[in-house]
Amino acid sequence: MVTKRIYEEPSDDDGCRVLVDRLWPRGVSKERAALDLWLKEIAPSPPLRTEFAHMRERFADFREAYLAELEQNPAVETLLELATTHPRVTLLYAAKDPEVNHARVLQEFMEARIKLLP
Repeated sequence: MVTKRIYEEPSDDDGCRVLVDRLWPRGVSKERAALDLWLKEIAPSPPLRTEFAHMRERFADFREAYLAELEQNPAVETLLELATTHPRVTLLYAAKDPEVNHARVLQEFMEARIKLLP
C-alpha cells in the first residue's frame, strides 16, 4: 500500500487507485483521476479535518484522533478487502504536504492491520 497525490499522473504500477478524501479534489476530472474507488467514508470526520487544517503543529494530535476514528470505521473492512485482493493499492489524497496528511496515517494503520491477517 502506497500514497500518492491525486494531482500526479496515474501510472501502470499504481494498482488499485483509491481516493481517500471526503471532498472531491479541485480541478481533477473523473477521467484524469482514473479511480477504481472513491472511499470518502474512510477520510477523517469533518470536525477532525477542520480542527487539523493541515497545520504541522497539530499533526500529532490529529494522528491520534484519526487512528481512534479508524478503529471504529466500517470502511476499513472495504480497504482491507482491496488490500488482500490486489497486489498494490494506491491511496490518493489532495493535501499539499506529502508527509503531514491523513493518507499517511491511513497507510500506517492499514499496513499494521494487514500484518495481523492470517
